[in-house]
Amino acid sequence: MSQEATTEQAGRQTEEAEPAEAVETADGAEAPEVADAAEVAEPLDETSTPAPRVADRPGWFGWRRRYPPAARAVRVGTHVLAGALVLAALLVPNRLDWITVQQFLRLPVEAIFLAAVLLALPSKARRITAVVLGAFLGLSILLKCLDMGFRQTLARPFDLVFDWVLLNDAADFLKDSLGRSGEVLALGGVIVLAVAVLVVSALAVVRLADVLARHRPMAVRTTLVLGIVWVICFTLGLQFGGTTLATKSYAQYLANRVQYVRDGLGDAEDFKKQLPVDAFADTPPDQLLTGLRGKDVMFTFIESYGRVAIDDPAMAPEVDATLKEGDARLKSAGFAARSGWLRSPVTGAGSWLAHSTFLSGLWVKNQQRYRTLTTSDRATLTSYFQKSGAWRTVGIVPGVRKSWPEGKYFGLDHIYDSTHLGYQGPYFSWSPVPDQFSLESFQKLEHGRKNRDPLMAQIILASSHNPWSPIPRTIDWNDLGDGSVFHKIKKEGTDPTEVWKSSERVRTEYRKAIQYSLDSLTQWVERYGDDNTVLVFLGDHQPVPTVTAGSTSRDVPVTIVARDKKVLDRIADWGWTDGLKPAENAPTWGMDRFRDRFMTAYGPGRG
Repeated sequence: MSQEATTEQAGRQTEEAEPAEAVETADGAEAPEVADAAEVAEPLDETSTPAPRVADRPGWFGWRRRYPPAARAVRVGTHVLAGALVLAALLVPNRLDWITVQQFLRLPVEAIFLAAVLLALPSKARRITAVVLGAFLGLSILLKCLDMGFRQTLARPFDLVFDWVLLNDAADFLKDSLGRSGEVLALGGVIVLAVAVLVVSALAVVRLADVLARHRPMAVRTTLVLGIVWVICFTLGLQFGGTTLATKSYAQYLANRVQYVRDGLGDAEDFKKQLPVDAFADTPPDQLLTGLRGKDVMFTFIESYGRVAIDDPAMAPEVDATLKEGDARLKSAGFAARSGWLRSPVTGAGSWLAHSTFLSGLWVKNQQRYRTLTTSDRATLTSYFQKSGAWRTVGIVPGVRKSWPEGKYFGLDHIYDSTHLGYQGPYFSWSPVPDQFSLESFQKLEHGRKNRDPLMAQIILASSHNPWSPIPRTIDWNDLGDGSVFHKIKKEGTDPTEVWKSSERVRTEYRKAIQYSLDSLTQWVERYGDDNTVLVFLGDHQPVPTVTAGSTSRDVPVTIVARDKKVLDRIADWGWTDGLKPAENAPTWGMDRFRDRFMTAYGPGRG
């Protein structure tokens, strides 16, 4: 090959090369960006074999040469998407009900600060910083998503100190609702999505860092101007559509999260100081609960039975009718009732925290407090019954399907979980055993036995547990059998995937579930109650925000039912309402205050 031909070929390759973009050199000046090594035409000697033209090569680079306008559009579009992702991560709130268009039309100071940092760093440090900050931004996106989910379920943000254990409970809930395969698919999808968020966030910040470096003079001027604009807008408090234009919401969010963690870490020590403070710790056993000696006392929790079921106009008429029917049923059997309100430490979920608050007399608001409590020697209401030696103490806990070592802490002589109630019927979504069957099993296994000691029973009714679809219905008590009859009832029920497409349907099914639990309980008292029966029943917490529809109340109803007039006379000064429905202005106590008030009312000093 002649020298002239070689030179001409090299010239053609150079003409076909795309103009180089500017990059930053080590001293901060701009220099033309050198194309990939494979794309740079090298001089050919006479013995060289001509390399294939770049435009003829397969893959991205060849496509970019063949379609330069499209390639440029893709490159610019990627820059824009990277910027939009970063801005969205900084501006998106951690509550679904706060997400509006105006939220994304603000100027975040964190974006200006990020640009300034990246512009100030040399090339290698800038890229490392971009990766780290991008991954951190991705983590904050994931945390905000957790906050959104927890607010929709528990009406509070995710607790970085205490809530990790609840993710395991969430997995169990998916398994119960969707089956094992559905659980695996859902968890796999969540993991893949989380990794993708971290990677994409890091890549987005890296790309923006490169753009800033390539156009450094313009980027510096723009960052300075935006900084001045932010200061002016923030100082003047300028707003658009009721939303402040200049914002530092992301920094405030991080500060709040840090403070939340600090509070959580300090909370453990505060709670440990409260544990030994117990007015009844030194009371002799024969002086405990003397006003209830010889009585069968049942503490019954109705899952998600909150104030919304009684006060909400969309549910109140039907629930009110159920409570009136229950009142009439009990009165016909010689029973009377008094009702009030308790304020639960949780809402939406976390039943065990409410149970332990009610029984221990301490405010158990998180998992750390629960673990500390159940590994301590703090006495509970139920363990004081056991300590007195005057009662056999049992637990009916159909929602327990695996080992529950904490059960011993509550002072229960025997525990009947879902596998020991004799039930051979189907699950109703999360709930393993219908309430009516649980109560009938309590009758057969304990309450109906002859020549027995007085009973103290802790009963947890679970049929009104989320997702409230399908739900059982009350049937003739003589037809319960081993529970097989519920197979047909379940088939007649609703499909949870269909119910949860509409918040109104969810609220309707929730209301029906509460009515079912109330009917089951009052029918049991009417059928099996006697002169020695004392029933204390209450809700553990309000349902999820989908049902409460924005209500921030954590109140739950509490009722005491007895045939013996002397039992209710002891709480006459509580100001509670006659009947099963507490008045709107009935006293509201913290749930942690019930234990001591109850033990005082039924102690030796009252009569």
